[in-house]
Amino acid sequence: MILKNKVILVTGAGRGVGRAIALEAAREGAAVAVNDLGVSIDGSGGDAGPAQEVVKEIEAMGGRAIALTKSVASWDDAHEMVAETVDRLGGIDGVVNNAGNLRDVIFHKMTQDDFHAVINVHLIGSFNMARAAANYFKEQKSGAFVHMTSTSGLIGNFGQANYSAAKLGIVGLSKSIALDMQKFNVRSNCIAPFAWTRMIDSIPITSPEQAIRVERLKQLVPEKVSPCAVALLSDAAHRVNGQILGVRNNEIFLFSQNRPFKTAHTAEGWTPEKIIDRMIPQFEHDFYPLLRSGDVFCWDPV
Repeated sequence: MILKNKVILVTGAGRGVGRAIALEAAREGAAVAVNDLGVSIDGSGGDAGPAQEVVKEIEAMGGRAIALTKSVASWDDAHEMVAETVDRLGGIDGVVNNAGNLRDVIFHKMTQDDFHAVINVHLIGSFNMARAAANYFKEQKSGAFVHMTSTSGLIGNFGQANYSAAKLGIVGLSKSIALDMQKFNVRSNCIAPFAWTRMIDSIPITSPEQAIRVERLKQLVPEKVSPCAVALLSDAAHRVNGQILGVRNNEIFLFSQNRPFKTAHTAEGWTPEKIIDRMIPQFEHDFYPLLRSGDVFCWDPV
């Protein structure tokens, strides 16, 4: 019961990874605010049913939970959801930013709406929810954020410029929160989850290689991600802050963060010609290749 007496708000908790985290948090003693709009993959529509169903599951196991069906993409909605959580559940100790959508389109065909729709939910939504909880965490001098990033942003993927930009932006957001709020005993970390969910199921299969990769992904159940998220929300993880973890079935990864690893200098100063003649030949053997997430994580899940 490592979350006993804590209150955790999980966004996008009606299905998939979010649902698994909400249920795991409840099993570990937390009261859970279950946020989900019940929308389709592209963010359209809406249905209160998924959030209510998770609340019923938590109550059936003897826990406390409420359903929140407002949008993380709205500043006002985010603040209202956090305030309602505090009012109805007695406080707030952790926020899991998991809500998401997909609008996969090859870049030269991507519309402004495709880009904004994904940024607004993943990145702006994560900011809105974190900012809404930040003052409560500051006043009580404790709190934990867990944000969902993706190897699509950390490494790369086809047709996901909007999603990749949002997910890598979340990494920067999380690190900034960790730096700004560490003096208030507030932590902020990211998880890159590998899990078969309806978002992954929506990706079209266009080659035999992709079909093989999809079959591997089907082995990755959302319930494998939830223990890591719950652990990061607990007081026992007080030393973990500003980190990026990955969860892939029974594997947990600690991702590197950007640091310079090679340098070139000249006493005379650089000109464009010198850069072309000297710097590029010096660096080019160490340039990162244009790999996708599946190229890096090419072994079967453990």
